[in-house]
Amino acid sequence: MDQRKSIDTYATMFMMMLCAIWGIQQVAIKGIATEISPALQIAIRSIIAAILLWILMIYKKEYFTTSLVYYKSGLVVGILCALEFFFIAEGLRYTSASHMAVFLYAAPIFAAIGLQLFLPEEKLALLQWGGIMIAFSGVAIAFLFGQNLDTSNLNHIILGDFFGLLAGLAWGCTTVVVRSTALSSLPATHTLFYQLACAGGLLLLYACFSQQYHVHLTKSSSLSMLFQILVVAFLSYLTWFKLLKKYFASQLGTLSFLTPIFGVLAGVIMLGEKLELSFIIGSCLILIGIFMVNSYPWMKRKFI
Repeated sequence: MDQRKSIDTYATMFMMMLCAIWGIQQVAIKGIATEISPALQIAIRSIIAAILLWILMIYKKEYFTTSLVYYKSGLVVGILCALEFFFIAEGLRYTSASHMAVFLYAAPIFAAIGLQLFLPEEKLALLQWGGIMIAFSGVAIAFLFGQNLDTSNLNHIILGDFFGLLAGLAWGCTTVVVRSTALSSLPATHTLFYQLACAGGLLLLYACFSQQYHVHLTKSSSLSMLFQILVVAFLSYLTWFKLLKKYFASQLGTLSFLTPIFGVLAGVIMLGEKLELSFIIGSCLILIGIFMVNSYPWMKRKFI
């Protein structure tokens, strides 16, 4: 029987912290892209975080189950995670961190659609379907009109934005697999290890074959990598999967609409990125749609 519960103060507090961390991570990657390629950054942080996680698992005496079912599901989420990170890395080569933050964190919408196909308790209400329509309208506006048409590299920006959407889709699919397969009964450390190890190995191979392996260590690049390894890849993802196993996945996204806000603000403040009016309008529609989808259970308890 599913023992997950609705979000509470504890979940809200940690989701706020995760939103800030995840919003800033795009800026952390983009900010040192000329010193360490994005693909190599994510590969390094994933591999080192996987090693740290392995040590933690040994310390806590959490041993892998030998069942083939878990390995198959673990491989699936590992490949999905690798795809997500690949699209983030490639997308940030072409588009801004602000754009990536908005398109990537459309993931809760994809997750909500996928979850209601497999789990009865995650079925969407009419209001939530309305939120999905609004969110995708925002995606269309931000994607099709949220560009400066005088920009010489417009095609690159559109490609980067599209990669951001694909990264969000991969992340949403990862959530669906974790919640609807045998992985839902495993400790959070196991699920995260499958993703980090697989994504790190695959992206390292990609970085080598695509010759994206240049490294120039400076104070800023070293600090950025430490932040990505310890805070993003290790602590934040571990916390996310712990929450995912305790609370309803669709409800955990209630506050996730804050993540793109943090990301956009960080991009503007730290990288000096410029935003187009149409992109801002589209982003607001995306956030409204995400809020409608993920806050419905709370609104139902309070007002319906």
